[in-house]
Amino acid sequence: MADVIVETGSIVAGADSYISVVDATAYLISRGLGDVWDVVDDKDAALRKATDYMIQAYRSRWSGNRVSPNQKLDWPRAWVPVEDVSSDYGGYYYVAANVVPDEVKFACAELALQSNSATLNPNLERAQSSVKMGEIAITYDPLSSETPRYRAIDQMLGAYLCASGSMAKLVRA
Repeated sequence: MADVIVETGSIVAGADSYISVVDATAYLISRGLGDVWDVVDDKDAALRKATDYMIQAYRSRWSGNRVSPNQKLDWPRAWVPVEDVSSDYGGYYYVAANVVPDEVKFACAELALQSNSATLNPNLERAQSSVKMGEIAITYDPLSSETPRYRAIDQMLGAYLCASGSMAKLVRA
């Protein structure tokens, strides 16, 4: 299979990943996950799966707007406000419209690693409320979701996502 085509922020034609295999490897090694990543046979395919999942899971939740209607991936984006936590005065700044933030790249690497051991977006089946086999009985919470959630990824990307539910992000002009 061909190497991934990485989106750099310049709307790369045919881009199919937010991070290269080399950069994903460096990131995962720095997190002590190099041995687990080494087991992944097709790292390019894993990165494509991760990018596909990010599009499916976050497309309607990203802040700002895609730079071009013709771009394949959701990044780069324009008008994405991010809280300036490094300033004593608070406030916001806007992500440059020609970059893919590191958090987006790193989330892609983390999801690629997950894709080696599980389907990121599995088909759902009707939930069972209880199962009994002999003396052993298991009752499931009827309100819990069957859909896997990647909480660490949601938190990693939180600065770039719109608020959900009854909460709204306030941006000062």
